[in-house]
Amino acid sequence: MTGGTIYGVGLGPGDPDLMSVRADRLLRTAKHLAFFRKAGRSGQARRIVNGMLHAQVTEFAMEYPVTTEIPVTDPAYNAALSAFYTQCTDHLRALVAQGQDVVVLCEGDPFFFGSFMHLYTRLKDDIPVEVVPAITGMSGAWTATGQPVTWGDDILTVLMGTLPQDTLADAMSRSDAVVVMKIGRHIEKVKSALKTAGKYDTAWLIEYASMPNQTVQKLADAGDKITPYFSIIVVHGQGRRP
Repeated sequence: MTGGTIYGVGLGPGDPDLMSVRADRLLRTAKHLAFFRKAGRSGQARRIVNGMLHAQVTEFAMEYPVTTEIPVTDPAYNAALSAFYTQCTDHLRALVAQGQDVVVLCEGDPFFFGSFMHLYTRLKDDIPVEVVPAITGMSGAWTATGQPVTWGDDILTVLMGTLPQDTLADAMSRSDAVVVMKIGRHIEKVKSALKTAGKYDTAWLIEYASMPNQTVQKLADAGDKITPYFSIIVVHGQGRRP
């Protein structure tokens, strides 16, 4: 029996209509499906594909051992996740050895700040792994604002809200257009960095881009609301144009 293949399938920003044709085909014919989720949750990636799967599909939920319970700078955080990813890849290798193909769900694009990358680097030298690219979540977010994010020679910088405030402010001040991801409980730090960089008043907050519960508003109008994990801040460039 020949071995199977792991498919890292990008689902796009959240609307199933924005998936690629190849992603749709792989999902509808998948016999084995794997996806990440927080313990006790259904998982955003899994929710996106509701109603698309084969009736006999076997599902493998990969539940993170930690998310925000301990700081990412704590060595225990990295150790827990490293062991977790090793356990996941062991399970996937066993399926491939049995000749099974496995579709791994990836929110956005698999190679853009996604958990799938940690599986990919552990698997790619041993077994066949194919990656299906997709529209990124940030693309869905800036499209939701109804404004182009970059013009002419604008410099676009993508930042994680988990970065130190000084690092955020410095990068923002040197960029024309800015995208900030992984905001959540870091929102006040991100706001302060935007103010320091002089970009707070032009920033937009997009929650659940392209999903049914999408919201779009100026960040300054958001008040003290708590932002969910699926939030993105966008500052549009205003560069050269004819």
